[in-house]
Amino acid sequence: MWKVYSTLALAAIVQLCHGSYMSSLSLNAQQLLNESMGWMDTWYDSNVGYLYDVAGNAALRHETRSSAWYALGLLARNEDSDVQEAERIIVNLISAQFKNESDQWYGDYQVYPEEPLVGSPNYAPSIYSSWDPNWRGFVGTTLVMIIEEFSDLLSNDTQELILDSLATATFGDSYRVGGVDGDNLYPAYSNPAIMRAFVSGWAGRRLNDENFTAAGEVYAQEIIDLFDRANTLSEFNSGTYTGVSLFGLVLWSKYLPEDSIMAQHGPTMLKETWSAVSQLWHPGLKNMAGPWDRAYGYDMNRYLSLMALWFWTLIGKEKSSLISQPQIMSHVADYAWGPLMAVLADFHASLLPEGTLEKLTEFSGEHTFEAQAYYPPYDKVPRNITTWLSDKLTIGAESYDEIVVGGPSKSQESFNPAVIQWNTGDEIAFISLYPTETALHVDVSPGRLNLTYPNGNSSSIFTFVVSTFTKMRTLSGWDGVQGLDVKVAGNANLTYALSFAGSVGGTDTTLRDFEFWNLTYTMGDGFEGTPYLCLDVKLWE
Repeated sequence: MWKVYSTLALAAIVQLCHGSYMSSLSLNAQQLLNESMGWMDTWYDSNVGYLYDVAGNAALRHETRSSAWYALGLLARNEDSDVQEAERIIVNLISAQFKNESDQWYGDYQVYPEEPLVGSPNYAPSIYSSWDPNWRGFVGTTLVMIIEEFSDLLSNDTQELILDSLATATFGDSYRVGGVDGDNLYPAYSNPAIMRAFVSGWAGRRLNDENFTAAGEVYAQEIIDLFDRANTLSEFNSGTYTGVSLFGLVLWSKYLPEDSIMAQHGPTMLKETWSAVSQLWHPGLKNMAGPWDRAYGYDMNRYLSLMALWFWTLIGKEKSSLISQPQIMSHVADYAWGPLMAVLADFHASLLPEGTLEKLTEFSGEHTFEAQAYYPPYDKVPRNITTWLSDKLTIGAESYDEIVVGGPSKSQESFNPAVIQWNTGDEIAFISLYPTETALHVDVSPGRLNLTYPNGNSSSIFTFVVSTFTKMRTLSGWDGVQGLDVKVAGNANLTYALSFAGSVGGTDTTLRDFEFWNLTYTMGDGFEGTPYLCLDVKLWE
């Protein structure tokens, strides 16, 4: 006999079914979802239907991207008024989507709801500032996940609104061409490129738009071709952006049909990426050994990275680089990624190569990792990466020849082409070469780092960013470095300049919230030749 349910009863049944959604997740994924959502709950402004800016430095302004991630988390949790608040957020951020087709930022989403109209007389359009083209991908992928995972919780009107928004975002994203109008989206810009191809391919199929589908497939092929030359992401070894690229590859693998080249290649690309990560991740130091193409800090134990969130889902929070209260760490805004990674965690884990979890939990012994990565048009030739890892000391560096200083992101602050890390017994310490040249040749071997500037001259400098130390508060030179003997040789003037970058003092400015000592070598008067330095390092006995 058929049963007739009232609207309220049906709603209760749906909520009950999705109440079990949480329990269907692995314990690590449940923990990440619960803890990240508990943190975001404290930032939610129910009066307006947005999260306050979770960076905590915006004088109670709100923020769009993290609000979208929170909406997905609300649907996954599905308690009390979660669904209603999620729909409210979705409607808010889509209502504010840029809709003028003549604008370069068409189809993008506001950075924050209080901002003036982009392009108005006193609020000029500034890419990656007043508008961020990558947010089409960040918000768009989230909306796809919401449709794929939780559409039965949403009203028909909200579902249609999301699909219309994705069509607008996909069309707007087609405006992006690397090198045109200040945009830098090339297929080598791995994390947004992977998201772009996915949203276009998914939207095309869902909306029966052959142009969207074809555009996604064509763009994906360019990404795949770059990857296949050395089985590496062009944007290589980043605690943050490798995490985004893995997110995108999971989407390729989970939500696209078998006839898509993204579904065909996504799992293999993900496996190869994890193969590299598992060799670079040091479980004892709880860091991905250098070099880092883009980093938001020098020690993953002190800043919140997206790779740490993936590690949490795979091997547990305590074995990741996160502290017990991640919201205290630097770069905390990325904690808002938690719900997305929790929802994808178990499917993601099913794609890992055999033996990955063992490598992530226990150091596999001294070894050397070698790879190539290529990021045209910024790389003139492929970059060659060598990293040596031992029990308590790692040395990693890359040789490169590029058209800009600071890597493809043109950021001397985030590009770390040569990195030494070690365990002092009190902290994970670091020495990082601050990039000042367009070309570098490196030679890495156990306990040794050779650095050569092939295009250098008498004005070249070698600047090392050196960590602070618990037991050596005031540094007078290399002799004061805790836990490591450092000997420097080369054809530079070996009398170096020493300065300090402190949060409230010193002559230099902190980098990514990190205080550090600056040791800089210059070339001698009348120098001729090719500048080089060699660092020989040895742990204290």
